[in-house]
Amino acid sequence: MIKKITPVYCLFFVFLGFVIASCDNDKPLFISLEQEIELGRQLDSAILADPAQYPVMSRSQYPEAYSYLENIFEDILSSDAIRYRQEFPWEIKLIRNDSTLNAFATPGGYIYVYTGLIKYLDQEDDLAGVLGHEAAHADLRHSARMIERQYGISVVLSVILGQNAAVLTQIAGGLVGLEFSRDFETEADRQSVEYLADTEYNCAGAGSFFQKLTDEGQSGGVPEFLSTHPNPTNRVENIAEKAQDVGCSTAPLNPPSYQDFKSMLP
Repeated sequence: MIKKITPVYCLFFVFLGFVIASCDNDKPLFISLEQEIELGRQLDSAILADPAQYPVMSRSQYPEAYSYLENIFEDILSSDAIRYRQEFPWEIKLIRNDSTLNAFATPGGYIYVYTGLIKYLDQEDDLAGVLGHEAAHADLRHSARMIERQYGISVVLSVILGQNAAVLTQIAGGLVGLEFSRDFETEADRQSVEYLADTEYNCAGAGSFFQKLTDEGQSGGVPEFLSTHPNPTNRVENIAEKAQDVGCSTAPLNPPSYQDFKSMLP
């Protein structure tokens, strides 16, 4: 016998769904860690197969630039605050595009940084802060959660099983513009402070970047990076507040070699 469900019960189940979905921000709602890593691996392959949209620079052609970037990234990954330091493959790649101020992370710890962003930044601390932010999106499993929410669990699972190449390409093509919630962005900003607190970098390095975005926005011509992120002024304040809570150093490291790094890029 099928019983009629009253509106009150419907509201209860809707509310219960929201509670379940928000109870655990540490992992995607349904896919496992192993499935997330496989999704990241497939997305990395799809990105490398699309040089028109993602002109990834070759390590063999730019070994010095990659070595410099990877040294920064390895410092961040040495932090005890990285939850999946051993589980994720953690790779970082350069995308040759000077007109784009952006970086993004796939599930599983693949990080991509645009040359436009590197050249826009003034200090190595700033870059470390941005890399910490992107690493947090992967480490806190934000990227996987957003993809799962956008495409649905059944579609994502079909992609992971290799049964939906068209959607894999679609997901890969949309990664650069993947919009995180304000809560996820704030969480990633604050987590970047935790990561950098275990390094010699200014732990509020990401704040300097957002301050520059704010200053340039006030003078007209808001950078493209702001189109998918919350108000940078609030982010500067949140990062500074987190640094104060942690009690980490905000003294600039800013080695002069950062300018040399920029000169290594095409």
